[in-house]
Amino acid sequence: MSKSQTRSPEAELGLLDATMIGMGAMIGAGIFVLTGLAAEIAGPAAILVFALNGVVTAFTGLSYAELAASIPKSGGGYAFVREIFDDFASFIMGWMLWFAYMIAGALYALGFAPNFLELLHVYGVVPPPDQVGAVAVPVIDAALPLAFLLAFVAVLGLVALNAVSTAASGSVETIFTIIKVSILVVFVAFGLASPMFSGAEFQPLFPQSSGAAAVLPAMGLTFIAFEGYDLITTVTEEVQNPRENIPKAIFISLAVTVVVYLAVVTVAVGTLGAQGLADAGEAGIATAATSFMPTGLPIIQNGGALIVFGAVFSTLTALNAVVIASSRVAFSMGREGQLLPSIGQIHHRYGTPFVAILASAVVMLGSVALPTQSAGNMSSLFFLLSFVIVNVAVIRLRRERPNMNRPYEMPFYPAPPLIGIALNLLLTGVLVEYLLRTDPLALALSMAWILLGALVYFALKRVREQSDREQAAAATEITPEAED
Repeated sequence: MSKSQTRSPEAELGLLDATMIGMGAMIGAGIFVLTGLAAEIAGPAAILVFALNGVVTAFTGLSYAELAASIPKSGGGYAFVREIFDDFASFIMGWMLWFAYMIAGALYALGFAPNFLELLHVYGVVPPPDQVGAVAVPVIDAALPLAFLLAFVAVLGLVALNAVSTAASGSVETIFTIIKVSILVVFVAFGLASPMFSGAEFQPLFPQSSGAAAVLPAMGLTFIAFEGYDLITTVTEEVQNPRENIPKAIFISLAVTVVVYLAVVTVAVGTLGAQGLADAGEAGIATAATSFMPTGLPIIQNGGALIVFGAVFSTLTALNAVVIASSRVAFSMGREGQLLPSIGQIHHRYGTPFVAILASAVVMLGSVALPTQSAGNMSSLFFLLSFVIVNVAVIRLRRERPNMNRPYEMPFYPAPPLIGIALNLLLTGVLVEYLLRTDPLALALSMAWILLGALVYFALKRVREQSDREQAAAATEITPEAED
């Protein structure tokens, strides 16, 4: 066995790093681009949408915390399911989770590009993003949109960083997350102090046309904003004292993220109004910032520019987090023999899952060509399905191994996982119905990925069985000679 096959990941990440990986993914592009969408559907009740999504997430977060403390292995939900379910079920779980992270990476890269162009436009480097033309690429003898190239370069840069150093990628995540949270704190402080902020903007709370029922579809569409705390469990073996630090990091990142989301949405609705926020769409938060923050500031220039700056950092941190997570799921599957063995190896020089990172990057780079909305919808769908399975896993583990060492046990068991299953299935149904009406491409690609996974599973299984037979035959031929 080679040296690279015998190494394990080194525990280089502390509690702060682990917490920032979760926050880096959750306080990502979602808070900037989804707030306007939530206001368009649910009006001022967008606040309830994000609050209730936080509650739904918390039930599954309890399951993740208990499983991570009991099974301290990298790979997140896949590692838990692998420990509990049969070979095929655990493969499908890992296959779905791997895809969800890779597609989320494409989504964040696609969100990074227009925000970066807008930031360059603020400082007069390029014309407005909608006026930026294509760039000739001599290598392929074609012209590609600059936004596409930026998304491509962002993925390549963070993949390279992660490939050579886990510690460096963790430090970058921590720094970027602190910067963007600081920007949002400034946004909230100016908004609450602004004379534009009015409680009247929250009346009536629900849209007159649909009432409180509008909250549910808005929750399904914005649920992706809270998908991220689970990334912490994908790097469990790289976190110091994981049995204690992983549950802490999950709860801290969830709590801080919910507070940040509610504060930002409250200020956005209270200053711009739900209709104004909806009209601004993906630029809702930037529009609100421009309306009440001072102008003529040195370097920053105005509030809108500050928010665009924050959006650039947010999308980069979210992208970095899913590059880490997707590669660890692939690494875990390779180590368990459910993908090619080379994917489950640690690089002898860099100490990172080098091949797993490259394999994840290939799919992520290819997905950059997808429509942004389809990437977001597919990622949400697979995360919701994965969360259902994780909640089932914690129940099954309690039944089959009641005396297992559990440094953390969730309160009020079995209510949290049962509620988590019901709520995630409800949101899955809402999202599928929405995809059937508005985005059949995302649904078709999702089904195609599952079918491809089944083919890969049975192909690899056949190769392993053939290898086992050849080894058995070779052993049979050697034995008589040894006896002679």
